[in-house]
Amino acid sequence: MATKKAGFIGLGSMGLPMAKNLEKAGFPLVVYNRTAEKAASFSATSSVCSNIAELVNSSDIIFTMLTNDAAVAEVYEQIQRTNINGKLFVDMSTISQQLSVNTAAALKEKGASFIDAPVAGSTKPAADGTLIIMVGGEQKDVETAQPYLEKMGRLIKHLGSNGSGLAAKLAVNYFLAINLQGLAETVLFADQLGLQRSNFMDILNETAVGSGVTKLKTASLISNTYPPAFALDLMLKDILLAQDAGANFPLGNTAIDTYTAAQQKGLGKDDVMAVINYLTVNEKQ
Repeated sequence: MATKKAGFIGLGSMGLPMAKNLEKAGFPLVVYNRTAEKAASFSATSSVCSNIAELVNSSDIIFTMLTNDAAVAEVYEQIQRTNINGKLFVDMSTISQQLSVNTAAALKEKGASFIDAPVAGSTKPAADGTLIIMVGGEQKDVETAQPYLEKMGRLIKHLGSNGSGLAAKLAVNYFLAINLQGLAETVLFADQLGLQRSNFMDILNETAVGSGVTKLKTASLISNTYPPAFALDLMLKDILLAQDAGANFPLGNTAIDTYTAAQQKGLGKDDVMAVINYLTVNEKQ
């Protein structure tokens, strides 16, 4: 078993269950979250830090799971004020490739290592430890992180140098954004034709176009309730990152327009599948 002391920064809807899986695996663990209440459940068996510097000083390998570029830039700016020589940082956030590559270079200058390891999967796979983890960085650093990543994911794929993990994540979520808008439109079309949603989804899920995501979203579509497993705000952020990285294609551009409009209608904090509610209202106008 790995004996390096692990630190985890960012205990949001994804980060908290991921850190819990490290704790359950028995790794020595310290955690930090800007909102301290989210770290309370770790106080019995792990250490809760009051600031980032304390966590970095107490850890050998540090995982970060943060919301966006701004949050990652802020945290790593603080990290670079500490003594990080010999430490390994594993950023599991979905951010721009450029920020990730720049962060890796800045940390290397201070004697630290950095890999990008974004994940595919929402809150349930995070809790179950069955995420797909896409990794970019040096082989030796990936090997060091591997025992920890294996407790959070069912597939860990090393794809190349720094930024390669994010390349895969942006491509995956680009496809996901298009698929979910297509699913929403298809379900609304079936509604128009008088089909009961439960019956239609039973059929759809057994056809060649049925998939893991159609099955995952079936219960929400039938009940027409969309608690956030993966917020629409985050989907829009990711597809905009894909656009910035060069994805300039018709379906993606249409999806950006749709998710932007849905966000402006107040659906950003709901699950991404709530895009169907925007399309429903828009269809009636």
